[in-house]
Amino acid sequence: MTALRTALEVVALVAFGYFAFLNAIYLAFTVLAWGAVRRYRRARSYAPIAETFASPLTPPISVLLPAYNEEAGIVESVRSLLSLRYPEFEIVVINDGSTDATLTRLAETFELVPVRKALRTSLTTAPVRVAYASRRHPELVVLDKENGGGKSDAINAGINASRYPYFCVIDADGMLEEDALIRVAKPMLDDPDLVAATGGIVRIVNGCRVAHGRVEEVKLPRSRLATLQVVEYLRAFLVGRIGWSRMRSLLIISGAFGLFRRSLVEAAGGFSRDTVGEDFELVVRLHRYLRDRGEEYRIAFIPDPVAWTEAPEDFGSLARQRRRWQRGLAETLWRHRRLTLNPRYGAVGMLAFPYYILFELLGPLIEVAGYTAVITSAALGALSPVFFVAFFTVALLTGIFLSGSALALEEISFRRYQGETDGIRIVLAALAENLGYRQLVMVWRALAFVDLARRRRGWGEMRRHGIGYAPAGGAPKGR
Repeated sequence: MTALRTALEVVALVAFGYFAFLNAIYLAFTVLAWGAVRRYRRARSYAPIAETFASPLTPPISVLLPAYNEEAGIVESVRSLLSLRYPEFEIVVINDGSTDATLTRLAETFELVPVRKALRTSLTTAPVRVAYASRRHPELVVLDKENGGGKSDAINAGINASRYPYFCVIDADGMLEEDALIRVAKPMLDDPDLVAATGGIVRIVNGCRVAHGRVEEVKLPRSRLATLQVVEYLRAFLVGRIGWSRMRSLLIISGAFGLFRRSLVEAAGGFSRDTVGEDFELVVRLHRYLRDRGEEYRIAFIPDPVAWTEAPEDFGSLARQRRRWQRGLAETLWRHRRLTLNPRYGAVGMLAFPYYILFELLGPLIEVAGYTAVITSAALGALSPVFFVAFFTVALLTGIFLSGSALALEEISFRRYQGETDGIRIVLAALAENLGYRQLVMVWRALAFVDLARRRRGWGEMRRHGIGYAPAGGAPKGR
């Protein structure tokens, strides 16, 4: 019994130190984020967006939309892209062997006809069966290809088909705001030799009023589960990614909205086809590729350009999503493990990689073990009341404060949720997110280690209602 109590105390102390260190890091990132967003807002006031739009020197961009069983929302997603405000761009939709009516809906809505399309072969992909062009929209191309076993294969096919020097990847269940492309491209346009990739913020579209491919009214989701994810996304993007971007060690650009220099991605080998975390893995590989060659570069997060995406509204889909994300994280960190504490890779190797290993990869195990140890010790009477209060203050109250800080940053800087009811609901969500939701997500992420041990490779089924409407059932989506 004594040995058990000692073990529980050790685990509790380790978890306490973990929470204290993690929250201190996020507090520092919050300070960085406040300063960065204020500077960005001032600079945005003077940004020559109109001049950039009118300039003949603004390079064209290929927008890639990989799709697998996306009949529920594919039409609204493409419509949102067709309304983008950018001088010259093309849209390449890649139908990755869908078994539903994805291709049929595209063909009917946009009047697709078969065409002969020249494809590069720089990246190996599953065969493309047919290429289509739209009679109504000359900038729209649709590739119908055999299923390549994952999103990466579809993106690589889109890269092979793209005509322009930069490409932007978005999810088929998402949509971009009208000026999102020109804003996310601005750093590249300002310094094309330095900036290798940029990413914008991803916001949750559930509950918003959508018409003709545009979000006409921003509202919180009716689903409580999706509302909790709104707070989670705000903290992750407005605090975490701004912080890492400021430190020149951003390791992830969301697969839902990222802009890349095509020649660089082709030279680095394209998107990896043997991981479910292809967006994370590519950015890490770009860091490694450019550092190994001693090149100056920048990979940046831009807080204002918005991609709207549909969040899971049922526990099963959300659990599968988070377990998949955790598997992708583990696969990438293991594949590029030589970067860890390697001074050759600067802040990426000395700061970002240790952080991701300790707090993102091992964090779920530490948190689940810590909560279990503290609660068990308290039940056995082996824990001092002072430590019990201190632990939950650090683990929960500090987390609530940081979520509240992210909400305050959102309110002061961007103010997307303006209704009084939504304001109250999002504050309550910030409280609830740290009182049960976060712990449940950590359990799901910890279970990803079981998936890794079983060598599970699939994406798992995701239930989507589709952007712009919400039927009672929802179409299954998965790989």
